Amino acid sequence: MTELDFVRRTRWSYDAAAETYTEWIRGELAAKPLDRAVLDGFAELARSTGGPVLDVGCGPGRVTAYLADLGLPASGMDLSPGMIAAARRTYPTLRFTEGSMLALDHADGELGGIVAWYSIIHVPDEHLPGVFAEFHRVLAPGGHVQLGFQVGDRIKHRTEAGGHEVSLDFHRRRPERVAELLSNAGLEPRARLLREPDEHGEFPEDTRQAFLLARKPVHATGR
Repeated sequence: MTELDFVRRTRWSYDAAAETYTEWIRGELAAKPLDRAVLDGFAELARSTGGPVLDVGCGPGRVTAYLADLGLPASGMDLSPGMIAAARRTYPTLRFTEGSMLALDHADGELGGIVAWYSIIHVPDEHLPGVFAEFHRVLAPGGHVQLGFQVGDRIKHRTEAGGHEVSLDFHRRRPERVAELLSNAGLEPRARLLREPDEHGEFPEDTRQAFLLARKPVHATGR
């Protein structure tokens, strides 16, 4: 099967910028207390469900490590071998694997929770239903998925990051549309937080940030 263009470009871009990105992003969670609160809430729900938790599109592993520090059996997965290598160097006691959210290497109902923290942003609209269907497949009944993404109506294309040549599309989306797609995949939206952009902080933002929490129903709904 021919690899999808956006998958190839995303992997290549993050491989190119892996070392610079890892150093730049290292302190981001420490600078964003509301974002940490979202992950704290997800962690509490995931603990009550049980089962391993997967950080999908983990990059250099900072969110995986944060969840592990909260007591979750967390592992990370990413398209980019460069990012996975950085994660393994930084957090050698945690498990990180290469893979794609379009075809997760997990059995049906295996996971107690999924975090996709600013990783669906590189997935085109036409492939997002398939991603959410995969999340539904691998989640155990009662398992939660936590998304983070930028709010908007357009695609931002970048050709440079940290002095490296890249080719990345950032899909900014409306939370209500993402919630609809989650529902269509059989995942019940449970909570929604919108945060105003931090325009002048250490990690400046130019758009609102959205955090959506959804749950796989405990009882089958025919899916």
